[in-house]
Amino acid sequence: MPIPAGLISNGLDMFLLVFVRMTGLFVIAPIFGRRNIPTYFKIGFSFFISLILVNTTAVQTVQYDESLLSYVLLVTKEFIVGLSIGFVSYMVFTAIYVAGEIIDMQMGFGIVNVIDPISNIQVPISSNLYFILSMLLLFSVNGHHVIIKALFDSFSTLPLGTAVFDASLADGLVKLFTTIFMTGFKIAAPVVAAILVTDVALGTISRMVPQLNIFVIGMPLKIFMGLFIMLITIPVFITIMNFIFKTMDASMLDYIKELKPG
Repeated sequence: MPIPAGLISNGLDMFLLVFVRMTGLFVIAPIFGRRNIPTYFKIGFSFFISLILVNTTAVQTVQYDESLLSYVLLVTKEFIVGLSIGFVSYMVFTAIYVAGEIIDMQMGFGIVNVIDPISNIQVPISSNLYFILSMLLLFSVNGHHVIIKALFDSFSTLPLGTAVFDASLADGLVKLFTTIFMTGFKIAAPVVAAILVTDVALGTISRMVPQLNIFVIGMPLKIFMGLFIMLITIPVFITIMNFIFKTMDASMLDYIKELKPG
């Protein structure tokens, strides 16, 4: 089944490819992919951003067989490109969940997960607090502009229809996972160290004063120490979040480059 010639001559086929890549990003990217954002807003925002892009950026025309099947495959490919770029940016933020899980396990909140109605998953209490702070920081440093800019740059670095998904992407994803876990451990390190010192002190006291019920004292003390260290290390958390934002930008750019054909 051929595509109508008028659709191709008006450039609507290229605009649809741009629009689909934009939509794929906004489905899962931080901030834009949140479930509390209406779907109509995501689609409308993607549409207007796509209009701006096609009128301000030179979008390379894709050569393809003028058949409906080949065009549908091309649209699906571009949607996967946008979706995977958004997934990479989202994965960087999962370092916060890693840190929160480690902190809660040390403080004794390991089973006190809460349902996040926005993402519809169970998250640790500490992760929820850190995630709210990170979103505020992301807005304050215009991190949402970085995500949109990365997608704009993707059309010059990775023109429409040229993406190649091969085994080389696995190495980049493994490095990304390594960075995520290392960042999560850096966020949780002060709390883990403080609670470790507290456990050693409690163990020493229990040997020196066997009559003292350490379990009654230990649990509230560990919770207090954890919350206190979290409070005084907020400036350090802000510094780490700036590193996360830079890592998100660099990871998206590296991923886009890895999609280019060799």
